Amino acid sequence: MDSIKNLAGQTAIYGISSILGRLLNYMLVPLYSRVFLPEEAAVYVEMYAYVAFFIVILTYGMETAFFRFNEKEKNNTQVYSTTLIGIFFSTALFIGTAIALAGPIAGMLRYPTHPEYIIYFALIIGLDAFTSIPFAKLRAEKKAMRFATIKLINIGVNIGLNLFLLIFVPYAYNTFSWGPYIFGAISSGEPIIGHIFVANLAASAIVFLLLTPDFLKIRFQFNVALWKKMFRYAFPLLILGLAGVANETIDRVLLKYILPEETANYQLGIYGMVFKIAIVMSIFIQAFRYAAEPFFFAMEKEKDSRKVYADVMKYFVILMTFLFLAIMLYMNLVKYFVGENFYSGLKVVPILLYSHVFLGIFYNLSIWYKLSGQTRFGAYISIIGTSISVGLNIILIPKIGYMGSAWANFACYAVMMVISYILGQKYYKVHYDMLRIFIYMGLSAGLWYISVLFAQHLMPNETNMQMAFNTILLIIFIIVIFVSEPRLKLMVKNIGSKRN
Repeated sequence: MDSIKNLAGQTAIYGISSILGRLLNYMLVPLYSRVFLPEEAAVYVEMYAYVAFFIVILTYGMETAFFRFNEKEKNNTQVYSTTLIGIFFSTALFIGTAIALAGPIAGMLRYPTHPEYIIYFALIIGLDAFTSIPFAKLRAEKKAMRFATIKLINIGVNIGLNLFLLIFVPYAYNTFSWGPYIFGAISSGEPIIGHIFVANLAASAIVFLLLTPDFLKIRFQFNVALWKKMFRYAFPLLILGLAGVANETIDRVLLKYILPEETANYQLGIYGMVFKIAIVMSIFIQAFRYAAEPFFFAMEKEKDSRKVYADVMKYFVILMTFLFLAIMLYMNLVKYFVGENFYSGLKVVPILLYSHVFLGIFYNLSIWYKLSGQTRFGAYISIIGTSISVGLNIILIPKIGYMGSAWANFACYAVMMVISYILGQKYYKVHYDMLRIFIYMGLSAGLWYISVLFAQHLMPNETNMQMAFNTILLIIFIIVIFVSEPRLKLMVKNIGSKRN
């Protein structure tokens, strides 16, 4: 229980930067969905889908390899230095190539008049990939506060520049006589989608500067033999990562190229923005992964490690199903996260939320192949998931548009979760409390379904009554959890008493 408390504490600190930080960052989505039309927002959605791919390629599994070898090797400084130097050279090669070919690449993406997009993103991706290793070192050293501080500075700069460029600059341009003279070189009086990318680049550059002392104060040495061992361990994780990011973002790429050109950007913009409503789920998963990955490796040495892994899974599912239920029961409020032009896409939200539940469970289950060193299985599972995702997107998008992408996402993660559980029980058996896990998942889905029936048939036009009824349903879920999990109730009570 103490180990789980420590993990919860680390997750909470990382959550300050991930949950609070990314929530603040994603509060820009209401801005974007109100100042840009769906067709314009599609540019933002598509370009950040490509970012996710290339970040995985440029880090090529070395974050996890760093944690693994940082625990195994005696010379931790050499592990860090070798990893950092390897990432630096591959990143520099990528940035140089992308800038040199910016024009042709922009043409291939149907943005022939905007090669600057490619330059912006080459620098953003390169900086973020390189700084991922200093961030990993902070996580390994349990310097969660420094990690969180730098992440929050990144978020603050990004948000500040977005507000300045998308709101203040157009306002000043159109309101004051000096506006066109001061901002004429960067504005025409309307928000410009490219300014989102400029803000991101500036924020990434500041993070690089803040982390510079962390990698300049070490003695640089590159151990070729060590790097080869790390790469052999990491390469399957690269395949896993590519497959994973494909599962997460391939739908946004395929929507643009499968749908008719006259409607593709409109549907892509709606789907991409509504997808952001699942942000609470993905933020928590990210915060959990930051804390859990080094925790799981360190915990492996303990006698009761597998019991701890099982408890972590159960409590994780409880929180994820609670988040699903809370979002869906209060959708009348949550929908204001996006602009009215995007409301037609809200029907995909429950599908996407539950696919995130499956994804989170898969990440919990992934400890078996990481701890046993059989990372190739992670790659195999993710490739299967990618095949399902791509196949279903190709089949379903022409028939039902972005709804097909949502169902493909759901099926992909469900299959990956099941396969990982079956293989994990064979190669690294952990006695998960599957009965309770299924009960909690079924309970959350069942209570939401009851809410839908109540809203449709008993109180179709009474929003206040619906909200009151949904609150009762959420309280029922909480009561069931605390009655079934007295240890969890005690943990929550202890956290509350410490705060007081």
